[in-house]
Amino acid sequence: MILLRSALFMAIMVVATPLFVVALLCFFWLPLRQRRLFVMPYVDFVMALIRHVLRIEHRIEGLENIPDQPCVILCKHQSAWETFALQKIFNLTSFVYKRELHWLPFFGWGLWLMPFVAIDRGAGKRALTQVAERGKRRLAEGYSVIVFPEGTRVAPGHHRRYKIGGAHLAAYAGAPVVPVALNSGEFWRRKAFIKRPGTVTVSIGPAIDPEGLSAEDINLRAEAWIESEMRRISPHLYRHEKPA
Repeated sequence: MILLRSALFMAIMVVATPLFVVALLCFFWLPLRQRRLFVMPYVDFVMALIRHVLRIEHRIEGLENIPDQPCVILCKHQSAWETFALQKIFNLTSFVYKRELHWLPFFGWGLWLMPFVAIDRGAGKRALTQVAERGKRRLAEGYSVIVFPEGTRVAPGHHRRYKIGGAHLAAYAGAPVVPVALNSGEFWRRKAFIKRPGTVTVSIGPAIDPEGLSAEDINLRAEAWIESEMRRISPHLYRHEKPA
């Protein structure tokens, strides 16, 4: 049954996504904000598929920690699930992503039409400037900017070095940082065809005020909270660790 549900989900997505992007391309002349809102029914559709076809539910902890102002969201990245769910949890979001995704048929074209922050990862320090300047512009326009600080999807129970880009943006723009931990990868693994039913836990931490903090300080605080929270959400994945 899990295999059948996974296959059905993939088949629907393969048909629905190109159709939606073609519709979006027909409205390329709309202002950026209107294009961003145009995408939300598609996000609702995908979340409904995830819930009813894949039987993946989710629960959110810490909703009270979301600021009333645009913020920088530093989030754990384990699967494609959060790229949809975060758009529903947070109001009006803009993702930071690698420009190379523009080459993907349909999906990449849709990204190109969004008020997101595309960066050239091979540009070194210039990429950091791109995140800061373009991200600050999005924040000023009312978008919360989502950054996956590990740079890619990481398997449950593991973590990579947190890159400084999101924290640098927060320090540069004076925007609060909201750390987010989640365990989506336990049900929807990276590059895995099979998606397993279950309930994803999304934990939103207290906002970090960047005033008086360096980008390095912000990054360390966000990483410490997220990684500690991951051990609370998924303790079974960290049993191999020795007590401090």
